[in-house]
Amino acid sequence: MFRQINWVVLATVFASPIAAQTTSAASAPAGTFSPAPVAALDAAQRKEVVTAIGTALRQRYIFPDIGEQAASRLEDKAATGAYDSLSDPAAFAARLQADVAEVAHDKHLRVLSMNGPPMPPPGGGAMPRAEAGIVRADKFGGGIGYIEVLGFPAQPAFKPVIDRAMTALAESKALIFDIRRNGGGDPASVAYLTSFLVEPEKPIHLTDIVRRVANTTNFVSNNTLSSPTPVNFAGLPVFVLTSATTFSGGEAFAYDVQALRLGKVIGEVTGGGANPTGMVPLPYGLMAMVPFGRAENPVTKTNWEGRGVQPDVPAPAAEALNSALEQLGQPAVADVASASRQQVFTPRAIPLAGTEAAVRSLVPGLASGNPDYASMSSDFAEMTRQRLPQMQGMLASLGPIRSIEFAGPGDGGDAYDITFAHGRLVVGVILGPDGKIVGSMIRPGAAGG
Repeated sequence: MFRQINWVVLATVFASPIAAQTTSAASAPAGTFSPAPVAALDAAQRKEVVTAIGTALRQRYIFPDIGEQAASRLEDKAATGAYDSLSDPAAFAARLQADVAEVAHDKHLRVLSMNGPPMPPPGGGAMPRAEAGIVRADKFGGGIGYIEVLGFPAQPAFKPVIDRAMTALAESKALIFDIRRNGGGDPASVAYLTSFLVEPEKPIHLTDIVRRVANTTNFVSNNTLSSPTPVNFAGLPVFVLTSATTFSGGEAFAYDVQALRLGKVIGEVTGGGANPTGMVPLPYGLMAMVPFGRAENPVTKTNWEGRGVQPDVPAPAAEALNSALEQLGQPAVADVASASRQQVFTPRAIPLAGTEAAVRSLVPGLASGNPDYASMSSDFAEMTRQRLPQMQGMLASLGPIRSIEFAGPGDGGDAYDITFAHGRLVVGVILGPDGKIVGSMIRPGAAGG
């Protein structure tokens, strides 16, 4: 959703309709692709990039007038020579990002380069192992259930895992949702998690996503309703822990819980990003994340964009858990582990059958320009054909594979750390029931090693 790409993608994306279903409205038109990345940009190439991002802003940005202003700003800067010294793609992307931000104060609107450093995870530092966005679920004293949700992958990946975790908490007398490190994701998954907290007899209106119809100034609104869940916690005391880096879909969950009076938000004011975004490939290894929609809550008739979710009980993020426990009449704890009487959900530690073989086939195939389309679903194969030149240019430059190691469960599939002769990547794959690849993610790996 809101931050699906920012959350999953650090520098480059290669996703199927399943992995990127919430961003398709802003993706490149079918049959188009970006030229391969380059080490240095010349004047003609910079002009091509500025033209491409200007077109995307004018055609797709959720606020057409601001999109026009931002596009004009970049074109004016280019015309006056402001970018003439920026041959490095990463430096050029960073400057475009800064110039766009002066007009559109939108944290989801980004300009990125394959050559740039990875975007840091929410809150900085290493992120914990998670399965479909779920880090852990625990039973605390006093019948309190606790769950940390790191992100919201597409619902087909999210639903079976969150069902498992929430079912393990079925006897809870109160719930604590920890989204202090949550960077966002799929609106449908946000809605599904909220559905555990509402009366199951009749669907209720949770939120809307207002989307701009590309290449027009027309808008459509998609109503999001609650849906059946295997267990239900309606009426229980609920607390949602937030931090200043809780963002996008994480904020959506906190905002909806608060607006619908399903629970209390405890912690810090959140990051303030409420506009669903999507990836638009740009030439020469650059890309733009262009918001194509905005959230609208049916109760407040607005959202948290630029303001963040305001907590019911303000507290530093590090003290939010104890603030929630205090509300429940429980003693303070040092951390989650010390509070836990039983951990009832842990992310799996072994890969799914077939994912490593799929990665070992997919990556060399993309690098050579001759992937095995028979190993892919029809939708993923079509997207691969569209984006192959871009992916081939990047992967071929890394040289042969030196090692492949399981990195952990991904958003419905598995991720692998791959060391090449000239760099590192994290590559994730999602397999369908027939064993064919239905989605993939590629992002830079850690430096060194």
